[in-house]
Amino acid sequence: MTMPLDAMNDVPDEALLVLFANGERAAARALTLRLSPRVLAHAYRLLGNRTEAEDVAQEALLRLWRVAPDWRQGEAKVTTWLYRVVANLCTDRLRRGWRQRPLEAAGDPADDRTSAAEDMQERARVDALQEALQSLPERQRQAVVLRHIDELGNPEIAEIMEISVDAVESLTARGKRALSDVLRGRKDELGYAE
Repeated sequence: MTMPLDAMNDVPDEALLVLFANGERAAARALTLRLSPRVLAHAYRLLGNRTEAEDVAQEALLRLWRVAPDWRQGEAKVTTWLYRVVANLCTDRLRRGWRQRPLEAAGDPADDRTSAAEDMQERARVDALQEALQSLPERQRQAVVLRHIDELGNPEIAEIMEISVDAVESLTARGKRALSDVLRGRKDELGYAE
């Protein structure tokens, strides 16, 4: 018997993965709809290229489906495992010599409640942040994105990055300082008052 998709809204990620492993196709759809936006956003922030991020997100989810039959509940959260896979795939691409192409448009739908000037200002801010993130060393960028954009806690970041909580705190502090230094001279241009 197949469960309706909306009945899976409150089912934890780990349980959905086990349901998929047991043949429940709707569980895979529900988990994909739940996790894809976060996985794609994380990959994009690490790589700075939407096309490459889409490839990484797709590969990470495929790996999740492959491990589903062997998933051992309680050992790791699905999201923790997935963030680690995304980070590793991004690192592999960067180390293989893949180079960024110019930043792409985000493709987010325009909000009808804002003016064109406000939309342009917000786009400039997003682009400036993305450029600044790309200037950080890889591990700092990953820690800053996980902590301040994906809003994960330091213990979960430590698990994802396979480092100590103290190391996470150090990486995020150094990353924030570096971002501040990079963006300091652009406050007026980006519409931020002192």
